[in-house]
Amino acid sequence: MSQGNASSAASEGGSYSDKSKPQMIRMSNIAAAKAVADAVRTSLGPKGMDKMIQGSRGEVTITNDGATILNLIEVLHPAAKMLVQLSKAQDIEAGDGTTSVVVIAGSLLSACERLLSKGIHPSDISKSFQTAAAKACEILDGMSTPIELTDRDSLLKSATTSLNSKVLSLYSARIAPIVVDSVLAVADTVNQSVDLNDIKLIQKLDGTVEDTELFHGLVLNKKFSHLASSVDFQANAKIALIQFCISPPKTDLDNSVVISDYAQMDRALKEERNYLLALVKKIKKSGCNVLLIQKSVLREAVSDQALHFLAKMKINVVRNIERSEVEFICKSLGCKPVAHIDGLTPDAMATAELVEEVRLGSSKVLKFSGVEKAGKTCSIIVRGSSKLVLEEAERSIHDALCVVRCLVKKRALIAGGGAPEIEVALRLAEYANSLVGSTAYCTRAFADALEVIPFTLAENAGLNPISTVTELRAMHQQGTRSAGINVRKGCITDILDEDVVQPLLVTTSAITLASETVRSIMKIDDIVTVR
Repeated sequence: MSQGNASSAASEGGSYSDKSKPQMIRMSNIAAAKAVADAVRTSLGPKGMDKMIQGSRGEVTITNDGATILNLIEVLHPAAKMLVQLSKAQDIEAGDGTTSVVVIAGSLLSACERLLSKGIHPSDISKSFQTAAAKACEILDGMSTPIELTDRDSLLKSATTSLNSKVLSLYSARIAPIVVDSVLAVADTVNQSVDLNDIKLIQKLDGTVEDTELFHGLVLNKKFSHLASSVDFQANAKIALIQFCISPPKTDLDNSVVISDYAQMDRALKEERNYLLALVKKIKKSGCNVLLIQKSVLREAVSDQALHFLAKMKINVVRNIERSEVEFICKSLGCKPVAHIDGLTPDAMATAELVEEVRLGSSKVLKFSGVEKAGKTCSIIVRGSSKLVLEEAERSIHDALCVVRCLVKKRALIAGGGAPEIEVALRLAEYANSLVGSTAYCTRAFADALEVIPFTLAENAGLNPISTVTELRAMHQQGTRSAGINVRKGCITDILDEDVVQPLLVTTSAITLASETVRSIMKIDDIVTVR
């Protein structure tokens, strides 16, 4: 149909009929994005399946975290990449619900497909979905329960719910208190914010997940480079973090030094020795007895001869500190990184009652206790029997930390188990009855699309999804707002009695971000490739 015919059909009150190319582009975008949503759909909920992803180099990852799955798989279609970015956005905003947000987006796209086939204009669909998403957030606010950070039980329930859909579900009673305590230890309650960079996760390959522990302060996955006094601890430690090298200077890559006889060689070695000895004496004079040395790229950070001198001076050395760890160490100890030997003053150093090596299985870690100017930081030592378990345990703990962080940012809880989605779907359908025209159709389609979450939860739990969702809808119509799918018992129960709760921010963020992405995809009518 030509553009003139299309506009005349629309103006005569008929349905909107698009030109063939934009219609094909839209259907192609919708199909590609839905394929991504279908790929992660089976991972939703406590009974969701894991995905084993093998990289090009043979490395294997086992996870059911939506953001991790989408980050690892290679996506080529530009519309499908939008869903990968959507999952990352949800991970940054809320930390949890990364699978849910993609599944909701896929369901909304299916709804768009049906609405387009009815002849509704994409702009009308986009505008209606924006209004419906705002209304959904209002409904969720209305059914939420305010909490305080002093309510430890509610925080524990929320963290446990997050862990129940992960590999760590068996250890949730052990991990949840660690997660809650660590977030509360670093939380800025005045500004209602939590910087998760203040919580360091350390992987130790030995033992079981149950051996995971929380330490308030600094733990380094290192050990002393030598034992200054044949002991593995240092009492009344004066700690310095240096960023310069304690090794002989080297020439540039383009230059070289040619030594032609033994006298010159002896002189060069003597100069190197004097240079290192002068540096070590200055370090000893400053009062430092625990020296942390940052890793160097250009040359060796500390030479064997320097280590020998430092051992003679009774100075314990921890070498190869990563650049990314410097900020956390400085905040934890209250010290300053020293870039030149002249800057090594008592003001730049930290004081601790004890620095000790602690054996964990077959390896050791360094713990810093009784730090005088300690910052608000903590370390979680994650244990596991294999590398795959360790990595998934770290991702699970990170998600649980994000859930508790959500409660610090927005202090409200809602029921889980598909209860909020079905309640929003019912209330939006009622709201749609008060509207007229295409807006009513679109709002009703938005409401129906949200039922995909309880439907998928039931499907992944091995229940009959149609009868389960029908029963759930009936209970909500009778006024039981907290009725949800109990995947353990395989029936519909009051989900609050089962302590299945989640932060309000996770669900509102998922619905808002999913609707924004779908609206963006609906607005696209052509793909132009530029070389």
